[in-house]
Amino acid sequence: MLRLGVDIGGTFTDFALVDGAAGRSAIHKRLTTPGEPARAVIEGVAAIAAQEGISPADIGEIVHGTTLVTNALIERRGATVGMLVTAGFRDTFDIGQEQRYDLYDLRLKFADPLVPRRRRVEIAERLRHDGSVIRPLDEDEVARAVTGLVADGIEALAICYLHAYADPAHEARSAEIAREVAPQLYISTSSGVFPFAREFERWTTTTANAYAQPMVDAYLAQLEAGLQGLGFAGRLAIIASGGGLMTLATARQFPVRLLESGPAAGVLMAARVGEVEGTPDLIGFDLGGTTAKGALVRGGRPFKTYAFEAAHSYKHKTGSGLKLQIPVIDMAEIGSGGGSIVTVDELGLLRVGPRSASAVPGPVCYGRGGTEPTLTDANLTLGYLDPGFFLGGKMALDAPAAAAAIAARTAPLKLDTVRAAWGIHDIANEDICRAFRMHATERGFDYRRSAMVASGGGGPIHAARIARKLKVPRVIYPAGAGVMSAFGMLVGATSFEIVRSFRASLAAFDAPAFAATLAEMEAEATEYLLKAGLSPADITIERRLDMRYAGQGYDIEVTLPADVTPDEMPGRLPDVFAAAYRATFDTLLDQPLAIVALKVEAVGPRPGMPAGLAGGDEAGAATAALKGRRRAFFPAAGGMVDCPVYDRYLIAAGETIAGPALIEERESTILIDAGDTATVQPSGAVVAAIAA
Repeated sequence: MLRLGVDIGGTFTDFALVDGAAGRSAIHKRLTTPGEPARAVIEGVAAIAAQEGISPADIGEIVHGTTLVTNALIERRGATVGMLVTAGFRDTFDIGQEQRYDLYDLRLKFADPLVPRRRRVEIAERLRHDGSVIRPLDEDEVARAVTGLVADGIEALAICYLHAYADPAHEARSAEIAREVAPQLYISTSSGVFPFAREFERWTTTTANAYAQPMVDAYLAQLEAGLQGLGFAGRLAIIASGGGLMTLATARQFPVRLLESGPAAGVLMAARVGEVEGTPDLIGFDLGGTTAKGALVRGGRPFKTYAFEAAHSYKHKTGSGLKLQIPVIDMAEIGSGGGSIVTVDELGLLRVGPRSASAVPGPVCYGRGGTEPTLTDANLTLGYLDPGFFLGGKMALDAPAAAAAIAARTAPLKLDTVRAAWGIHDIANEDICRAFRMHATERGFDYRRSAMVASGGGGPIHAARIARKLKVPRVIYPAGAGVMSAFGMLVGATSFEIVRSFRASLAAFDAPAFAATLAEMEAEATEYLLKAGLSPADITIERRLDMRYAGQGYDIEVTLPADVTPDEMPGRLPDVFAAAYRATFDTLLDQPLAIVALKVEAVGPRPGMPAGLAGGDEAGAATAALKGRRRAFFPAAGGMVDCPVYDRYLIAAGETIAGPALIEERESTILIDAGDTATVQPSGAVVAAIAA
């Protein structure tokens, strides 16, 4: 079956077509259309089909990742949302967590709530933490509140009651009433979106879900119609932030889970590349048009988190964004992409990002009206990019314009243009290293004993130097690295994960209550996969617990052994928890244990590995693949040097290339630094040994 992965990025939309039966693949890249993102997808599907001599009707499945929800939260262009909230808690969003994320910055800002205060209506109802009722739901008040909010012009409604994670009955009944009063409303309940303790994060997540629902529904409808117009009649799936595939119906119900969906696919592909190359521990590094991202993979599994902050409102600082609770692959993200704009600050120091030129107008060298120099302009000026071979020659770059823009912007520094471009390149590398160091250290991950998988249009240019700064010994450049997130769409399995608060002391463990809750969660998670067309025999259930020592404020995730029964848990869990705790903190405490939450994930079959792009077949292909030489800047080799340039598609497995060298493919360029040595693997991946 032909399968197509599509990833919409800030600058480019990437396509990867895989024919599993024939063992071949094809890729395509085109500029994103920010004002109408579905257009780039529809046009790209038609283009790659024409390129490969097939019809869109021949494609059996399209898997799609999008930044639509992320951009909507950043740009605040979602729906008008109303909120029903437990009486007395209307101002929870304004009070927040009563924490300053920077003690000494008097100008710091917090993210504005997605629902203004006047559209938050208090409802008479109240539950205790165990779900028992203190005050029954006033149903007439719910009907009046919804009627008033509809008159105020709301398009979506978030229903957020205190302790609804313990018993969703009040929220469910309120949703029924709202549908009776206003059938056209999009409705999200906090117990349905993420039934977890901590009302601030749960309610923020629910309002974000409601905020995105109308827009995502309209976008998916436009996408469906456009693809049907091309003749596509196969399955269309969406990848979630946690790496699993969702049906369109599930995506419409939980659009908040689409945050970071494209980057999640890239991490899945990095893990699969590590599996093929026998490297289970690695850093996945992606540098695209707008951001650079780093994710950790240990034992072949990406790190996952359930707390995520989106749409930072002040200097991209943690604490200034919307705090959400969704399953998401854990990534460090920094505003250093190919389109990141170069500035000189008040101290006379170069800065790269976080502002981006995006796809419109784009870097100066694109010739699309951009006037501010970017990281891509610097890399072109340094000789790392071929102005006549960008996107395989489909898009010419204006090197003189890029150099002139850099010279004008850095004139106060009185630097030679090439030296200024090198400063831009190296500052971006340092910024990325700083973010990766912090991310890995906080998670107890020793990247010095791992490898790096480089991807994205700019990742292969920067990876070798970032790896050297971090002391990462090997860098893997997979075939098709420039569109790896699109390939990653095709390695994710259909899945759905449910997280639910379940607070219990291990010393007073209630086995029947635990078993009942777990069974209920398993049935709910499985139902989403059954609706996607999977059979029960194809579904695997993964069970995990969040646990902590009594009195601690943070949890450790442990995997529940498949053979353990609820009655055996008090005796088995201490050893399981101890192993996970020691792996993170290298120590143990003598304290009682507590369970905080249950996690159940229903997972379908994992698709086969995409074929990738093969290298050459003949011995001595490295010589045949030598395209020529180009002046490029390699400080370790003395500055501007005549650098050999190789054609990625003609290098045979087993060939070795010593740096300094550049290896070009249509969507990216691999930089092999002076002193490094690269070998082409049977998979087509180029693996570089980084000199100390």
